[in-house]
Amino acid sequence: MPAAPFPPGWDEGDPRPALRAFRSGPVLAGDAPARRAAEALSPDPSQLEARRFFQRFFRPAEAVDGFLTGYYEPELPASPQCVGPFQWPLYAPPPDLVRLEGAAPGLDPEARFARRRADGALEPYPDRAAIEAGLLANRGLEIAWLRSPVDRFFVHVQGSARLALPDGTSMRVGYAAKNGHRFTAIGRVLVARGELALPEADMAGIRRWLASRPLEDGLTLMRENRSFIFFRVVEGVGARQGPVGAAGLPLTPFGSLAVDPRHHPYGSLLFVSAPGLVVEGRPFRQLLVAQDTGSAIVGPGRGDLFAGSGEAAGELAGTIRHPCAFTALLPRGSERNGDDG
Repeated sequence: MPAAPFPPGWDEGDPRPALRAFRSGPVLAGDAPARRAAEALSPDPSQLEARRFFQRFFRPAEAVDGFLTGYYEPELPASPQCVGPFQWPLYAPPPDLVRLEGAAPGLDPEARFARRRADGALEPYPDRAAIEAGLLANRGLEIAWLRSPVDRFFVHVQGSARLALPDGTSMRVGYAAKNGHRFTAIGRVLVARGELALPEADMAGIRRWLASRPLEDGLTLMRENRSFIFFRVVEGVGARQGPVGAAGLPLTPFGSLAVDPRHHPYGSLLFVSAPGLVVEGRPFRQLLVAQDTGSAIVGPGRGDLFAGSGEAAGELAGTIRHPCAFTALLPRGSERNGDDG
């Protein structure tokens, strides 16, 4: 049987960010020859060299229709103490939070975290409203304080942040755990209530709505998302590197994709075509590496593009909500036949 052709738009994207991410990622089954060849390439290959590398060692599988969103790493002022305007803490995981290896009796079958009671039994962990009401206050779990509950909410959504401290130093925080409740998109809540039209319900539109309402209205809306994220301080990552994703590696802007790892293992290659998304004047067609995940990224057809760090990356990431097609690239000679799991 002749090999399937590479998908439309394959020659248009820049595969070099994906090559950088691939070089740093895990070696999957069948990847070893490709990894050796990737390491032998020049440190700064041309687009053509990178594209030919992937064509030599990988073949396209059948495309899967899906939906692409975007995320980024916020850069925000913060304080290591609760002082002045810095009143909104980011928390480390509490000691009674446990990670579940699978479904547990009496709990949401999708839950991956729960609370361990003193008697050893498991129960759902309290939700965002309970935590924000002071459940974890003054237990030594605070990592840093932010100036705004809205900033804190979006750090939870993004899963990482660079924090600029008053003494001129910086701190990076990354996802450590969550309370186990399902993620609720507050933009959809606003659309359902008739507060925003669907095209307005991106990150910028939600922020505008929150800025136009009293604080308590905003807190009430954000508590509709019962999911709550806990963080850890990330050490040993260079200032020019991206945040560390769930695969344990720094993310590459426009080279890294958050996926559902039950369908796409970390390190796998996915060509994403989203013609309705225009970036730098061109329809988005880009080879990406699966290196992260997120609460809302569920199923074989969901992906979240890492757009970079800072305000400009955030503006772009907040607009990405586009239908797309995912084409997995599989090692040549593998027996996998185009399935996504």
